[in-house]
Parts: sequence; C-alpha cells; structure tokens
Amino acid sequence: MTTSHISRRARGALCAALATGVLAPVALGAAPAAAATPTASCTSGKAGLAAKLSKDITAALKGRKSTTAVALQDRTTRTTCTLRSTSKYDSASVVKATVLATLLWDSAKHNRHLTQRETDLSTAMITKSDNNATTKLWKQLGATKVAAFLNAAGMTHTTPGSGGYWGLTQITAQDEQRLLTLLTAKNTVLSDNARAYELGLMRKVIPSQRWGTPAGAPATATVQLKNGWLQRATHGWRVHSIGAFTGNGHDYVLTVLTQDNKTMSDGINTIQAVARAVHKDLNPRTIKARPATVPTAARTLTANQ
Repeated sequence: MTTSHISRRARGALCAALATGVLAPVALGAAPAAAATPTASCTSGKAGLAAKLSKDITAALKGRKSTTAVALQDRTTRTTCTLRSTSKYDSASVVKATVLATLLWDSAKHNRHLTQRETDLSTAMITKSDNNATTKLWKQLGATKVAAFLNAAGMTHTTPGSGGYWGLTQITAQDEQRLLTLLTAKNTVLSDNARAYELGLMRKVIPSQRWGTPAGAPATATVQLKNGWLQRATHGWRVHSIGAFTGNGHDYVLTVLTQDNKTMSDGINTIQAVARAVHKDLNPRTIKARPATVPTAARTLTANQ
C-alpha cells in the first residue's frame, strides 16, 4: 500500500487503512508459488471450447509476473476453467461481498429486514468499497457469524481475518466462485430477495472501480462485480476481481485473483487480459464489447478499497 516515495496524504491513508482492519502489520505465512508457465484446466459441454479457453487464458498470462488464480463457470455451455483455484490469497476488499452475504443470511435467520443503518453501510461498502463501513459491519457480525455463513455456503477454504483485519481474510478462487454461484442461482442459503439486493449493489459499483473482470464483456451482459487491491511487504500488490455476467443469454461467473504484482496496474492488466480472453471465447458472435481501462488511480499510490 506504499511506494518508495509516499506523500503525507498517502501516508495518512495508509494509517487509516491500518486502523480500519484492511491489513495487519505482520506478514503472513507461505503463499502460493508462481509457476513458470501456468496452464488453465478447462472442461466444456461445447465442442472445442475447453481447449480454446485453456489456450487463450494461458496465452494471456504468458510473460506476466503475477501469481494468478482463475476460476470460470458458464452454465450455458457447461464450461469450467480452473488455475490455482484452491491457493489462498489475502482477500483485500473482495471479502466485502462475503460480508454483505453474511449480513443478509444472518438477518434472514432472525426473520428481520436490514435496518436503515445497515442499508447505508452495505451500499457504501459495495458500491464505493468504503473501508469504514466494512469495519462497522464486520464488528457487528463478528468473525463467528462470518465463519458460520462460510460453512453454510460451502466456502470451506476461506478463513476470516483475525483481530478485526477483514482484508486479510484468506480466500480461494474456488470459494469466490461458490459465492458468485449462490448469488446468481436459486438456493437454500440466500433468499431470492437477498440475492437480488446484493447483485443490485454489485451492478452499481462506481465507474472508477469498474475495472477487472468486466474487461471485454459483451455490451448485452449485465455486469455485477467487486474488486479489491492491497499492497504488502511480501508478494507485492494483491489485485483481485470477481464478476457475474447475466441477462440476454449470458450466465457465467469469473474470479481472477493475483499477487506478486510490482504495481496495482500490473495486477489490473493481468486480470483484464484473462477477462478479455474469457469473454471473447464465450461470446464469439458478439460484435460490441464494453471497454475497460486501467483507472487513473491505479497508476498512482492508492489505498486499498
């Protein structure tokens, strides 16, 4: 979250992030090791699609220093792709989607609606990636309730961050896909109203944070996403993006997690290279794709959000 030349204002942002639970002042243990030539493993019910996706995702990652995890599921073509899908990464702010899902799950258990305070905090947390709002909801829920939701959701490889450091929750691409799957299909964990509410907020993420998995997505798709970014002393920048693409015949979810990035922009570029390959292969007849560029904020120092 810092660079070699950090301004007084940026230093203040770092201190604020430390205070609100984004990161801890200690390094974690062993992290996934980078592979020389990572190859995505794909299966599909559509002839030739698995081989094409595997080839194109692998090509998108060629020469990049990011240690990348990828998971894709397309219900329409019965396609899945995985790469390091069970490796653990610091969550940064993608965990905010899990925090909201936990809140909605817990409120349903107690047969109540969200309060105005919870609605306001949830909106800020997802659409603007507000750290203070997240910290308030995290403290309200507690790690025990988050862990209970993870168990109910089948996200068994995710570990809540300790000591209030929600940004150090350990996540896997496989579990993030599980969350996206619950949000986009009827299930017994999250009600239809809960799913609609969370996806609605994920559709309203502010423009400056709409990078990552939406890159190259067809203009006909409805995009729901949550991103996260965090710099630490070891393994550089963590930059992640989870996205659900629905409507007009589209029904797929994509998770891309990265670390070992020298800059935030490196992580974004890696994610968007994978995303463009995925969208192109799943939508070969699409003429118009929505553009996605690296936001200005990513080219300079920025606090995790």
